[in-house]
Amino acid sequence: MRKSLKNCFLLLSTALLLAACGTPEDTRPGQPVKTRQEAFKDILRSFEPMGKMLREDRYDAERFLGFAEAVVAKRDGPWSHFGPDTDYPPTKATPAVWQQPEKFEAERQAFFKATDALLEAARSKDAKQVDAPYKAAYDTCKSCHSTFKAR
Repeated sequence: MRKSLKNCFLLLSTALLLAACGTPEDTRPGQPVKTRQEAFKDILRSFEPMGKMLREDRYDAERFLGFAEAVVAKRDGPWSHFGPDTDYPPTKATPAVWQQPEKFEAERQAFFKATDALLEAARSKDAKQVDAPYKAAYDTCKSCHSTFKAR
């Protein structure tokens, strides 16, 4: 009994120490880093269910369309929060965002174009028409992340 209590205490202590080592908090006015991170997560919450539907061959035209509409509606959220003074922890953006603004803008435009095509395909409600546009939109995310997001 005493040994299990000791092990429990050790596990709890370790968990508390790890929790204290979390990422720094965004304390700047308006919290631009936190705001853009949350905006990207919000997009992902609509984008990922579409991929899951396609991967699991469980296409639901109405739900897919709703998710595609949500992605397009939310896609403007993060971009205005990449100001010149927002390269500080807890950012996951690489310095390339500010060093290569034209390339960063080109990646943003590619994402917008791909999500427009995805929404158009989703409106067809034809499972065969949504796979390629979903992959194209996904590829724009991967392309941007490869240069502009730290791992």
